[in-house]
Parts: sequence; structure tokens; C-alpha cells
Amino acid sequence: MAKVKVTPTGREAPFHDGELIVSKTDLKGRITYCNDVFLRVAGFQEQELIGAPHSIIRHPDMPRSVFKLLWDTIGAGNEIFAYVINMARNGDHYWVFAHVTPSYDSSGRIVSYHSNRRKPRADAVAAASGLYKQLKAIEDAPSNRKDGMQAATEELLSILAKKEIGYDRFVLSL
Repeated sequence: MAKVKVTPTGREAPFHDGELIVSKTDLKGRITYCNDVFLRVAGFQEQELIGAPHSIIRHPDMPRSVFKLLWDTIGAGNEIFAYVINMARNGDHYWVFAHVTPSYDSSGRIVSYHSNRRKPRADAVAAASGLYKQLKAIEDAPSNRKDGMQAATEELLSILAKKEIGYDRFVLSL
């Protein structure tokens, strides 16, 4: 499926307390399952999402360095909690508090990933948003995307080192 260029609208997509967005992906991040809440909030039909890369809902304000940390963490077999800003098909945005875990086969090999996402608290979104703007500015500064992501990843790891906590504890402290 070719990704269509969508412009952010600045509007928030309706997503309610108590709702749970659920998706599963294969090891390459292609969607293999999505629940009805995901479909409604993201504005897609199921057949449009199954087999599509999960990045189809990536908001351009979301730092790639946070996704790198997320993928490195789950690829190593660990769960992660993260605040993520996503973009619906129509350009509306929605923040989620995500819990992403690897799924294993009977031999203990990672075979897929599972994500549950809830509506985050407004104060946590404000804190995450400030950090993400800082990281995104670092990512966008160099002309080379790879250099920008590396610099932002180093900044994120530096912030965590100064606080002497891991990303999960940091996220849960917001």
C-alpha cells in the first residue's frame, strides 16, 4: 500500500477515557490485527490496515529517536511504555499511552508485537510534548536524517542518564 501524504489538521481525534486501542504487528511492523477502536480513531477500514506498516499512523511531530528506542527495546525481548502522538487518516492527531510487548512462540522466539494504548493524562502529554519538540528539533537540524536521529537518540539517553532512570521509569514519572 502506498502511503498518501496527509497534512496534520491540528484537531484532536476523539478518543475517550476507558477505551483501549489494540494492534498486533509482525516482526517488520506490519499490522496483523487491529481492534474497532483503532479503526474508528485512526479513520481506516480494516482491509486498509492489515498488512500495512504501523507507521501509517505516524505523526510527523513524533521523534524517530523515540521509535528507535521502542523498536530496540521490544526487539531485545523487553516491554516498553511510551507516549506517542499518532495521526488519523484525515490528519487529526491523538496521543496515546502505549504498552508494547513482544509475543513469543513455544520455542521462546519473538514472533510478533502487541500494543495496548490508552488515552493519556493531559499533564503527561504536556510533559512528553515538550521533550518530543526538543528531540524533533535535534532530528531536523542536520541535512542527513540518520545524523539527526542519532543526535536526538544521544540527547534522549543523556537526559535519562542525568536523571539516573530508564525510559520506562521516566515515562511512568510524567
